[in-house]
Amino acid sequence: MGSLYMFVQTVLSYQMQPKIHGKQIFWVRLLLVIWCAVSAFSMLTCSSLLYSGSFGTDIVQKLHWNPQDKGYVLHMITTAAEWSMSFSFFGFFLTYVRDFQKISLRVETSLHGLTLYDTVPCPINNERTHLLSRDF
Repeated sequence: MGSLYMFVQTVLSYQMQPKIHGKQIFWVRLLLVIWCAVSAFSMLTCSSLLYSGSFGTDIVQKLHWNPQDKGYVLHMITTAAEWSMSFSFFGFFLTYVRDFQKISLRVETSLHGLTLYDTVPCPINNERTHLLSRDF
């Protein structure tokens, strides 16, 4: 799902240039999406080969791998591809830094009494009415 999200955001980045951001952001995001796709493809391919049954049935419960184990190379490729895919996610989210720098939020607070515990009557009468009628 994260890869699909990255793809949709890259398409949106293409459509938003040059009004929102430059072409460089689009190209960086496109390279990161391609990196993610290659990592996901290699991870899914190697893991499906690993769990196909030709390396034994105890692979699903295996926690510690030794280089002598059957399927060790496929397991290492799957693990490296998984980490590579997660780094592509991190890199993709870092491309949003410039976009979020253009957004500013402002919060206004106002206290209607001297303290938070003042029991000054509220100017709005509807706030003091019961949510449920007493006949219910």
